[in-house]
Amino acid sequence: MSGQAGGPDAGGACFTGSTPAGAARQAGTPPAGKRPNWGRRALLAVPLGVTAAAGLGFWGMLRGLRDGSYDPTGVPSALIGRPVPAMPLGTVEGLGDIPPLDVASLRGMERPVLVNFWASWCVPCTIEHPQLMQLARDGVPVYGVSYKDKAPEARAFLERRGNPFARLGADATGRVGIEWGVYGVPETYFVDRQGIIRWRWAGPVTPEVVEQDLRPLLRRYA
Repeated sequence: MSGQAGGPDAGGACFTGSTPAGAARQAGTPPAGKRPNWGRRALLAVPLGVTAAAGLGFWGMLRGLRDGSYDPTGVPSALIGRPVPAMPLGTVEGLGDIPPLDVASLRGMERPVLVNFWASWCVPCTIEHPQLMQLARDGVPVYGVSYKDKAPEARAFLERRGNPFARLGADATGRVGIEWGVYGVPETYFVDRQGIIRWRWAGPVTPEVVEQDLRPLLRRYA
């Protein structure tokens, strides 16, 4: 094994010549004019280290998926623990009876709220909609942001499926979504009474998400 670890000169580990150079090799000292290429060996070791680290990370992810400690939809957000960003939102035309949504309406609230980014063209939004309707019936304030949608389509979606939103704004250009870190809909944020974002969920809000995540948050920040 020590001969294999010797690198380019490893073949000399079995050299038994009687010359001084041979003796030098047997003693582990490179002959004159030759030096071990440690820099090359270090460079060769870098990819091996990266591969090993990636393998460990992948193994950890698989283990987390198996025991439930890792959820690929629970995307971290840089906004967690920070005040809600600016919200220059428009309105969904034809739904004038719903109060508009802005930053002022997310400060000094009586209770925590959910801010849900959604769109009529978003298939997962139809999956989560019954959960939002139930939360609204349970008295949880749900605020909506119509994301990159057209007013007639957004209005038809709510008229057909029901409106869970106590306040509603329109982000036609996606500018507000950029400020919030939205990369796709649906996405839901839990905002405490002081307007601090405490939780983010990327993907549809399912019954499991409601029971395992939202209910504990509502109790904690009530």
